[in-house]
Amino acid sequence: MGVAGHNDPLLGETTCGSLLQQLQLIWDEVGESDDDRDKMLLQLEQECLDVYRRKVDQASSSRARLLQQLANSKSELTRLLSSLGELSISGVIPDKTTGTIKEQLAATSPFLEQLCRKKEKRVKEFADVQLQIQTIRGEIAGTLQVGDHLEMPHVNEDDLSMKKLNEFLFELQALQKEKSDRLHKILDFVSSVHDLCSVLGMDFLATVTEVHPSLIDSVGAHSKSVSDETISRLSKMVTELKEEKVKRLGKIQALASQLTDLWNLMDATVEERQLFDHVTCNMSSTLDRVTVPGALALDVIDQAEHEVERLDQLKASRMKDIAFKRQTELEDIYAQAHIAIDTSAARDRILSVIDSSMFEPSELLADMENQILKAKEEASSRKDILEKVDRWMLACEEESWLEDYSRDDNRYSATRGAHLNLKRAEKARVLVNKIPAIVDMLVAKTQAWEQEHNTAFTYDGVALLAMLDEYRILRQEKEEEKRRMRDQKKINDQLAAEQEKLFGSKPSPARPQSAKKLPGPRANGGAVNGTPNRRLSVQQQNGVRSASRDGRRESVRPSAPVNYVAIAKDDAASQASST
Repeated sequence: MGVAGHNDPLLGETTCGSLLQQLQLIWDEVGESDDDRDKMLLQLEQECLDVYRRKVDQASSSRARLLQQLANSKSELTRLLSSLGELSISGVIPDKTTGTIKEQLAATSPFLEQLCRKKEKRVKEFADVQLQIQTIRGEIAGTLQVGDHLEMPHVNEDDLSMKKLNEFLFELQALQKEKSDRLHKILDFVSSVHDLCSVLGMDFLATVTEVHPSLIDSVGAHSKSVSDETISRLSKMVTELKEEKVKRLGKIQALASQLTDLWNLMDATVEERQLFDHVTCNMSSTLDRVTVPGALALDVIDQAEHEVERLDQLKASRMKDIAFKRQTELEDIYAQAHIAIDTSAARDRILSVIDSSMFEPSELLADMENQILKAKEEASSRKDILEKVDRWMLACEEESWLEDYSRDDNRYSATRGAHLNLKRAEKARVLVNKIPAIVDMLVAKTQAWEQEHNTAFTYDGVALLAMLDEYRILRQEKEEEKRRMRDQKKINDQLAAEQEKLFGSKPSPARPQSAKKLPGPRANGGAVNGTPNRRLSVQQQNGVRSASRDGRRESVRPSAPVNYVAIAKDDAASQASST
């Protein structure tokens, strides 16, 4: 065995060599044999080998642990990078052949610590997002009550990439949007319930709490239930309240109509009607326009029902006045439509019905309402013909005025207002020329009306077609009379010319008699029927006098003024032929 060390006096240190020298000196003094010395040196060498071997084994174990730690670090780095989806930065990890093991560990540790912190942050983000997703899903499904808290969900750490996080975020945004849409929908429903409850006079808080306690105003908007069940129940409640609103509005409008009819029947004062303005104001309103709080409350309906019942009882005691008022309304409709009826018989029938033991006020009023309705329908069907009859009568009046104007000796005098008479005469000639067309149109429309209604069209009790036929006959007779007068004038002119030749003087020609005046439909008591006298006798028998459309009694046609300027066409033609 070689000397492992020596005694260095300069260093003053004990080495293996110095110890071996001391051991040999001891052996020399003791007198150990060479064999014993060799055995002891061999034993010493073996013990040294064992120490070195242990140290080597310890160093090997330490290196193995470091290598394993380095491998684990790199494996963890790879796993974290894969989990975080950041494999693009794996190239910065030191290779196992680069530098010592401790250097590699020292280079890897910062990245590992950084990725661990990033992982913890990413896991927290995933947990928060998934917790919100589960919360919103539970709120939508109704399995999670408002204010409940869920446990932090388990996060799958194998995939913590931004792509996966973005997927969760996209899902969360979609759920948040759905929740927001549901919240707006619920708030709209709650607003509708509030408005409907206000109009119907119902307790809003009690009504909306039946659906869900979180829907009251004191609860924040984000704390309200948005579940399918809440939306369904709210929608059903809104539908039911709208149906109730329609039902009550229909009842209110029916009551308002009854009140109005009863007021009109009994001539109620303005003060009495104003007490129920809140009822009658909605009589013709649409459903959406009824928004006044309490307008359709049950107490309002009850109040209106009691008033209708009170007026019905009052109506029974005043039935005679009400029935005669309705009869007067019916007579006015017939009078304006120029339909002759027996008013005294109708009033006698009303009295007999009221005095009978089977009298029922509602039936009598309903019958009179039907009569008024039928009278209005009949008057409406006669309206077009009556308008043309008025036009015909006006034309006949203008024709009569024009004839009087043409016979006036002072029509050439330049007196005040003569130009106005001239203009009227010009317009009258235009209107008179339209009389045949007006009559033909009246005949056609009257025949069509009679064919449609299967009855004769009468005007104040006289058949209109008979009046028109007689007017045609009289007009034809008038035209023939005018022709005879023109022929007679020609003969007189010839005789005057012969006398002038015989005696040398021209006698003053006698003014010819005017043509026969055509009685218009308003002359002699109205339209004619066969002859003027017969038309008058018919009117006297029926007790009916022709009335204008506005219901006023017709005044007697005034005679033509004395200061006219225009001249009739026929007289002008006669004078032209005489000259």
